[in-house]
Amino acid sequence: MLGWIGELCVYRLWVGKDAAALGDAVRVSMGPRKLYIFNRPDYAKHVLADNSANYHKGIGLVQSRRVLGDGLLTSDGEVWRAQRQTAQPAFKPGRINRQAHAVAQEGARLVALLRAQEGRGPVDVLQEVTGLTLGVLGRTLLDSDLTSQDTLAPAFEEVQDQAMLEMVSQGVASPWLPLPAQARFRRARRELYRVADLLVADRSARMAAGEPGDDDVLSRIIEAARRRDRRPRQVRRQLREELVTLLLAGHETTASTLGWTLYLLERHPEVRAAVREEARNVLGERLPEAEDLHRLTYTTMVVQEAIRLYPPVWVLPRIAQQRDEVGGYTVSAKADVLICPYIMHRNPRLWQDPERFDPERFDPQAVASRPRYAYIPFGAGPRFCIGSNLGMLEAVFVTALVTRDLDLRTVPGHRAVAEPMLSLRMRGGLPMTVSAAG
Repeated sequence: MLGWIGELCVYRLWVGKDAAALGDAVRVSMGPRKLYIFNRPDYAKHVLADNSANYHKGIGLVQSRRVLGDGLLTSDGEVWRAQRQTAQPAFKPGRINRQAHAVAQEGARLVALLRAQEGRGPVDVLQEVTGLTLGVLGRTLLDSDLTSQDTLAPAFEEVQDQAMLEMVSQGVASPWLPLPAQARFRRARRELYRVADLLVADRSARMAAGEPGDDDVLSRIIEAARRRDRRPRQVRRQLREELVTLLLAGHETTASTLGWTLYLLERHPEVRAAVREEARNVLGERLPEAEDLHRLTYTTMVVQEAIRLYPPVWVLPRIAQQRDEVGGYTVSAKADVLICPYIMHRNPRLWQDPERFDPERFDPQAVASRPRYAYIPFGAGPRFCIGSNLGMLEAVFVTALVTRDLDLRTVPGHRAVAEPMLSLRMRGGLPMTVSAAG
């Protein structure tokens, strides 16, 4: 038990730790278990891409299976490949481009919600962008309205807390112990399953009525689950697990990205002014369209720099299936292997003055001069984030719209603190005051 508590400390102490102190490779012994941390781009490439078949999902995500089941985030092998193949067409660039108008409309709705708070005191901007990302997810991927499902975000917070508890206890603490945290988790899981069942029932009814069901992700996973298994109970379980995973991964990471981006812009007025100027020059007073993503170049660089400093997927855990060598270091079979984008992105051997917020790092010439795997906010290899294109489109559009129209100011004395859960979320929210942009 002490070994796994020590492992949790490793997780938490990384945030804020000097990346240079880790070196290129670190091995930590925890009784009979070994944990390898690799901090070089070529080592990350080997684990995540070149020999990815040898590295299955690892600590943290394995324990999340009781929380999330066998969804796309936690599954492996043939199950994962089938799920990825089912979902992939809904994330093709052409289809995502067709969703740009829906993303822009949700961004405009967020601006209106925030503007209505002007002069009324602080508003939790992180809570509002979480509502936005759920709205975008519902419209673009599920063909469903999630705006009324205000229980989803707090339920997912409980799910993330439980996932961390599962990682620490490694099954030592029974999930049915009468602990307050366990009771909160069970309530949250019931609520997530209730919402998932409602979404599946609604989409199934519309498909049965003749509405096309081959474009959005929800329709595709419904059809795939029914093809794989004719037993109603098994189909229901599969749909719940896949949909809950999609709901979590599809909104949490982008909400985290937007929260950190807006926070960093407030702390760097000169960067915010440049984003505002670009948004007004490119968009005028209109909403962005798909083609504008390639015109909002500086705003894109700002988002890229924000997720360099605060990558929502901050750690990529793996378990070695067979003995391997990574850069001359022997990795034993069944060892835990960690690639940590948070640490890689702050490695001074890869980034000059890495703690500084500098969007110019993502000027095309600067990008071309860096190793490809020095920057991996969406993972890499076969398990590269399936929703990266939609996430970037959403983050860039919303950042441009909010910055064009509003001034957001952090409440005096508030300090944003990164909390490493399944994603790198912002502890305690982001209280800000709202005023019209000058």
